[in-house]
Amino acid sequence: MRLSCLALPLLALALALPAQAETDAQKGARWWNHVQAIANDAMEGRGTGTPGYDRAADYVIGQMQALGLKPAGVEGYKQPVAFVEQVILPDQSRAALAGPQGEAALAVPGDIIFSGSGGPVPEAIDAPIVFAGYGLHLPEVGHDDFAGLDLKGKVVVVLSGGPVGISGALKSHARSERAQWLAAQGAVGLIALVTPKQVEIPWSRRVALASAPALYYADVTLRETRTAFLGAQFDPAKSALLFAGSGQDFDAIAAAADASAPVASFPLAVRLKAQVAAKRRDLSSPNLVGVLPGSDPKLRGEYVVLSAHLDGYGVGTPIKGDAIYNGAFDNASGVASLLEIARALKAGTVKPKRSILFAFVTAEEKGLLGARYFARRPTVPQASIVADLNFDMALPIFPLTSVTPIGYDQSSLGQDAAAVSTAMGLPITPDPFPDRNVFIRSDQYAFIREGIPALFFKYGFKAGTPEAKMEKAWRANLYHSPFDDLNQPVLPAESAKLNDYVTAVALRVANSAARPRWNDDSFFKRFAK
Repeated sequence: MRLSCLALPLLALALALPAQAETDAQKGARWWNHVQAIANDAMEGRGTGTPGYDRAADYVIGQMQALGLKPAGVEGYKQPVAFVEQVILPDQSRAALAGPQGEAALAVPGDIIFSGSGGPVPEAIDAPIVFAGYGLHLPEVGHDDFAGLDLKGKVVVVLSGGPVGISGALKSHARSERAQWLAAQGAVGLIALVTPKQVEIPWSRRVALASAPALYYADVTLRETRTAFLGAQFDPAKSALLFAGSGQDFDAIAAAADASAPVASFPLAVRLKAQVAAKRRDLSSPNLVGVLPGSDPKLRGEYVVLSAHLDGYGVGTPIKGDAIYNGAFDNASGVASLLEIARALKAGTVKPKRSILFAFVTAEEKGLLGARYFARRPTVPQASIVADLNFDMALPIFPLTSVTPIGYDQSSLGQDAAAVSTAMGLPITPDPFPDRNVFIRSDQYAFIREGIPALFFKYGFKAGTPEAKMEKAWRANLYHSPFDDLNQPVLPAESAKLNDYVTAVALRVANSAARPRWNDDSFFKRFAK
């Protein structure tokens, strides 16, 4: 492994802070103080473009100033991003499935939820529907669910999951490119289905979130699709309605998907007829960028980015009388971790040779938009960014006994993570649920698409364990709800351990003689520039 012989002493030096007697409990308490400051009710859930987000941004900027991080935005610490906000108006929208047995109305958003992200929604749709299995276009590995389908003018239905023989990272990538690819083929819309057994967030909560504003870039050249394209989700309990008259049994198809077995593609017997009403307005919200300059004159012009999203869901549909979606773990916790890592790197006796750039990005909950903007138009030369290390919703709800750095099997960053794991006694556990698509669901993916190796840090656990049950229950009951707040159980000292782990990884990457590189067999090597 690269520099493996130095892993133990380097780690020891990295963590040799002036306050060596400081315990995990003390470090965790300081981390939790940041979370409390960022996720309290006064921040109103930090919705992108809202006064609550701006108040949270002021807090983060104040902390960067206190830590001595230098401004690295285009306006001090800020990098403004221009958006269009689009809100679907359910009381003015209509949908129905039309087939041989007549027309059946769909409740909006009770049965179908229209997405306002990506770009302007089409005002009207009247189109045949085709089912495209898992919706994966991966000719590189001999798999294409769209082969043989006539997509032009069609609404395409796809199902969660994918073949067991294709890596989770590759399946995730194909899903991230799907709407753009379908629009290029002439399709007019995409309906995403989740099998009942793979439901992560209860449908009732998705309905509650449907009224939240969506965003897309004001700059048309940055949008994934430049023409109107309909995105939608369908109630998992009613997905069989789409297959009526097709001669196919949705329950059997869902069972095959749950087993990662082959799923056929075929035309459906119904059409989607819809009218979609929306209101729009322009808004701006900043990424926040600070830098700890590197200590080596030859390497300080290169940057290791540490990223975390500051935004949340803001104020939304009340659940049990609470309308503030505080986003304590998602992702005030990640912002707090970056601030604590900055503190550790600043105070450590071993200084990073490369510069460390801290990016607190906006609009992650709207489709990774802030990170994508920064990765495409960074405030430092893009070629000078060597890696991204991302924090998003690490869950300090059980002891940290192993780590899952998502993407560790794709680049040499995995060797860095493994060396630190050995030194700290925190073994790497592979992603227990690769079909959740976490590889593309947080901000590191914006950097990967620009050819920059990245890792995304999670608490490690295995499927079928008590920790897996706790994590699943948290997602089912608290994730993207008003109850991801400051009143939930938390283990701050465990977060301090993960922060120390990522601090050591960041320092190792910053001080390596060689830049991180994609593995030769990585699919994502093709994005390297």
